[in-house]
Amino acid sequence: MIRYAIAFCLMAGPVLAADSKAVSCDYQAQVVGAIQQARIDRVKERDVPKHIADSNPTWPDNYNAAIPIMTPWVYQQKMRDVKKKDLAEAWKELCLKQG
Repeated sequence: MIRYAIAFCLMAGPVLAADSKAVSCDYQAQVVGAIQQARIDRVKERDVPKHIADSNPTWPDNYNAAIPIMTPWVYQQKMRDVKKKDLAEAWKELCLKQG
């Protein structure tokens, strides 16, 4: 699932192409971190996009399109992992490794 989501985000074409890979991966990691925090805050999965939008995130608006793609991956993780692991950093590392 994560490989599919990363592949989707990296292949999002012109929306993300303007950013360098490192910058794009950093923004993607920020999105994952926000989703992770929403999960910790017990936001319902279907409410995550609105919850994050209401928080006025600092990443460019075009990265909001990735929220519905990334949310299921975070919500599939065991809660103990969501609380203890840095999913944003894990996402960033995988993103940077993608071709």
